[in-house]
Amino acid sequence: MENDAATLYCPNENCQALNPLTHNFCQRCSTPLPKRFLWAVTDGLNLGQRGDVLDDRYLVINRSIVLDTKPGYLPQTPDPEKLQAIRPYLRLFSYRLYIPQVYGVLPLFDGQQEREILLLEKSPIKITDVTALSEVDLYSEFTSAWCDATSMRQLNWLWQIAHLWQPLVSEGVGSSLLNSQLLRVEGSLIRLLELPSPQDFVPSLSQLGEFWQQLQPGAKPAITEFFGEICRYLIDKEIQAPEQLIRVLDKGLAELGQAQSPKITIATKSDTGPSRQRNEDACYPHSGSIITKPPQTCALTIVCDGIGGHEGGNVASNLAIETIQHQVQELTKVPYDHIDPILLLEDLQRAAAVANDKISQRNDSESRQGRQRMGTTLVMALPVGHEIYIAHVGDSRAYWITPYGCYQVTLDDDVASREVRLGYAIYRDAVQQGASGSLVQALGMSPSSSLHPSAERFILDEDCIFLLCSDGLSDFDRVEQYWDTEILPLLQAKTDIASITERLIEIANTVNGHDNVTVSLVHYQVQYSEPETKLAKVLPEFFSISPVTKASSQTLQVKPDGFSYNQKTQVIPDTAPSKRSQVPLQLVILSVLVILGGFVGYLLRQGGFLKGKVPDAPPITSTNPPPVTVTTPPPVTSDRAGLIQTANEISFTTIDSSSKSVIVPAGSVLQILNDTQQTNPKSWVYLRVCSVGEGVTLSTNPSNPLSTPIAKKPIVKQGQEVRMQLAEFNSLPNISTPAPKINQCLASNTAVTSGEEPSAVESTSTLVPENKVPTSRY
Repeated sequence: MENDAATLYCPNENCQALNPLTHNFCQRCSTPLPKRFLWAVTDGLNLGQRGDVLDDRYLVINRSIVLDTKPGYLPQTPDPEKLQAIRPYLRLFSYRLYIPQVYGVLPLFDGQQEREILLLEKSPIKITDVTALSEVDLYSEFTSAWCDATSMRQLNWLWQIAHLWQPLVSEGVGSSLLNSQLLRVEGSLIRLLELPSPQDFVPSLSQLGEFWQQLQPGAKPAITEFFGEICRYLIDKEIQAPEQLIRVLDKGLAELGQAQSPKITIATKSDTGPSRQRNEDACYPHSGSIITKPPQTCALTIVCDGIGGHEGGNVASNLAIETIQHQVQELTKVPYDHIDPILLLEDLQRAAAVANDKISQRNDSESRQGRQRMGTTLVMALPVGHEIYIAHVGDSRAYWITPYGCYQVTLDDDVASREVRLGYAIYRDAVQQGASGSLVQALGMSPSSSLHPSAERFILDEDCIFLLCSDGLSDFDRVEQYWDTEILPLLQAKTDIASITERLIEIANTVNGHDNVTVSLVHYQVQYSEPETKLAKVLPEFFSISPVTKASSQTLQVKPDGFSYNQKTQVIPDTAPSKRSQVPLQLVILSVLVILGGFVGYLLRQGGFLKGKVPDAPPITSTNPPPVTVTTPPPVTSDRAGLIQTANEISFTTIDSSSKSVIVPAGSVLQILNDTQQTNPKSWVYLRVCSVGEGVTLSTNPSNPLSTPIAKKPIVKQGQEVRMQLAEFNSLPNISTPAPKINQCLASNTAVTSGEEPSAVESTSTLVPENKVPTSRY
């Protein structure tokens, strides 16, 4: 029965021939045969025996693994009213590198009752031999694989968990990172088998420390003491935020990275394609190049795809390449050990914004309107030491190919992806809707204040390949279909990088053929040996939620109060007065205020105490200032309550799953939502934005005075909820109490829920204006 059932139907609707599992392509029409092994969330329900076929399509492999034998047919999907039960999978769509995604549901009878079994794709399923069903199993548990990993990989796994902590906790599924059954490893990647049902219970970092402490006996000698300190500080609540934990782990990875010698080879190729008159794609290095680092000092590569159907798409893509290449080349002049990862992510986003403004200026100077405006997508990769940085706008993609799999690391800025992230549909349903491939953002189509480039970094501890490509190749899942036969051989030393780029162009032109195509391959090769010396101990100053860091760029400045778009770590220059030295004086003053009462407080306000301005500090240039010892300080409290109004621009963190940094302009009015009379200076102050002021401060690239000023970060929206630590909130300058009439705005905000994004109609009208994007890509 097993042999009879182990066949695949061709996904070509005009063929649908039966094929054995040994075939990668249909024996009748040569269409690629996707083998989709799925994880069934059974909750203990028995699916049946190996070889059974469920619902006339799902072949039981073992335990909770099934194979879809009809991959050309859409699976049954959950009813819209049941999407709430799988909301974490949807809201965490951006993290699909680590989290499986909903494929569909399988109806099964449990006694007299029919149940829907959730089917997940891209789960950590190990396929040793697809022809032998007994060789399909799960990858190892994190705790089981720990002892066999190098010290670099051990810290890499911990680093990934630290990055996942906040988004998973915000969706009520943080406990999965404490569950050894769910936490798996697939090579260098942490992968979750499934997500638990959302819980009100919020796990603490102290519990994470206790979970990690069990691993300490298996830690490699180089990191034993370092890792032990991390566990101890987590348990003792000295590390109170994932940002602190990430920064400590970055310190350890940077030290271990010195024992890793990478060799990087980049090859690019661009082609007009069989059906286009001109090539609107562009790449850097120029098409046909092969470069290596060393001897080159920089290994930057960029792929841009001019918006199809727009006049001047080729102009936009080449202008973006020229601008970004110049901006990022300046960044690479900074010594590696002086680069701060958080600031480098911001600099890459800012480089994209500068390119956006140059294209937009060109549109305006040529009086281009509506669909006549030119624009472009962007994806770029910058390997730096033991990391690689990926920045992205639009639907050009980056893939990460390892011996274990092919992983898409960018998320398309299109309507379908947005609907999934908002929790409105699973992806396989969303892509079936009209205009699902329309872009919601691209370079040159809107002001930089409304542009949100993504920027991520990944730790590399093994040989791998990054593929950057335009949608001429990635459309219709061509990369997923051909990566193992065409790209993987490079990791096996069976071919060369130039041959692969040529072959990928050929596949794009013959199997797709509807568009220009551009590819860039980054081959990252690693030589690593375990260090003989142990990592340095964790220093106490690494626990500061607002750490002092070195500048990553000499050309793109960051304001001292700036936050990273993807991270929440604040940057404070060492030439500015330390907040440790500021706090005691403020505490004494506030304590006096409390003792003397409202009358003295009134006099101080009349005298302008709360309106004093802290002078702007210069850019970061060196290392941490010496710590200031404080002896038994009085409790930190705040006498600010109710409504406040900002007199200058301030950076806050949003209270949602993204936890991103936003600018609150001068003149904005905010309502304090919680009690600020607290004793812990690291407590959070939560606020709701009643009205947004007009005093938006813009920054200009100091190395290019002619560049268009760009907003450093997204501007906060009315009704959005934000937060800031109490000690930092108390030190804010130029905060005043607004006039009572501002209370009228509060009523309109009561319906706003923390962390929610706009409705579908609002999102469409806001992100996809009629006279800008979307533009059909197909």
